[in-house]
Amino acid sequence: MKKKLSHLAKFFLCLVARCVILSSMTKFEPDLSLIFQALADPTRRAMLAQLGKGPLPATELARPTGLALPTVMRHLSVLEGAELIATEKAGRSRICRARPETMIATERWLAEQRSIWEARTDRLEDYVRKLIEEIR
Repeated sequence: MKKKLSHLAKFFLCLVARCVILSSMTKFEPDLSLIFQALADPTRRAMLAQLGKGPLPATELARPTGLALPTVMRHLSVLEGAELIATEKAGRSRICRARPETMIATERWLAEQRSIWEARTDRLEDYVRKLIEEIR
């Protein structure tokens, strides 16, 4: 009986989580395809990690990569297109800053997917245990 209550509780938590996620996602809904495409590149992930510490000029982001500035600007363009960063011109520099709201919305989507798959694997585990008990 305890197992059924825990699965029932998980089911209701999933329903509540979906309602909360959907209501918050209507406020800000990022394009997940663009986000995952942008995050697929290790250079862009490294740049995003640097920006997590605070805003930086594009030249500072380019320094540890060893890439030419035009190549770095292309990477920044992809990150900006995915709304993971925002850039602004300040004199002769382009200042970049992370947009945490995009990562938060993405994290919420991932949490929802995780919850769905955990519930599915829990049901599969229960089914397999039941089959094993029947065989014995």
